[in-house]
Formats: sequence, C-alpha cells, structure tokens
Amino acid sequence: FTIDVDLPGLKKEDVELTLEKGVLTIAAGKNQNKEEKDENGKVIRRERYTGKMSRSFYVGENLTEADIAARMENGVLSLTVPKKGPALPEKKTIAITD
Repeated sequence: FTIDVDLPGLKKEDVELTLEKGVLTIAAGKNQNKEEKDENGKVIRRERYTGKMSRSFYVGENLTEADIAARMENGVLSLTVPKKGPALPEKKTIAITD
C-alpha cells in the first residue's frame, strides 16, 4: 500500500511516525512566531500560530517499523506499507457429504 499525506509548510523534523499494536500513527505539529518591526525597532505586527494533526491507520500486527518506508519531499509524506497477512495454507480439498 502507498499512503501519501500532504503536509505543506512542514519539515520532516515536524512529523512523527509511530507503530504500536498494528496501528500506524502520523502526528505533525508546528509552532510559528512572526514579528515585523519598523526601522526604529518598534513592533508593527506580531503573529503566533500553533497547529497539530494526527491520523491513524490499522496496518496489521504482523508489521514492524523496519517494514515501513517513509519519504518526505516537497511537503508530501509518502509511506510504503507492505500488505502482510497471515500465511495462507496450501490448497486443501473439502469433502462433500450426502
């Protein structure tokens, strides 16, 4: 499976990926403070922004963190998650009774 998450304005340091009991959690947050001053050093405008997001996906309890590949490029987080299910038994024949 491929999971693409748009995270504009965030860096890879702002994103945390965790895998616990088969649940992959993507958490991202950003704290930003901007201050604009005039030529005398007097504050004209001050802005503060804080934002957090979190999404969780069940990927199966058979996966480990080594199985999942993550890449962040141009504000898009791309995750590659293999589809690992329980091993299927070989083909078995079922007898039909009267």
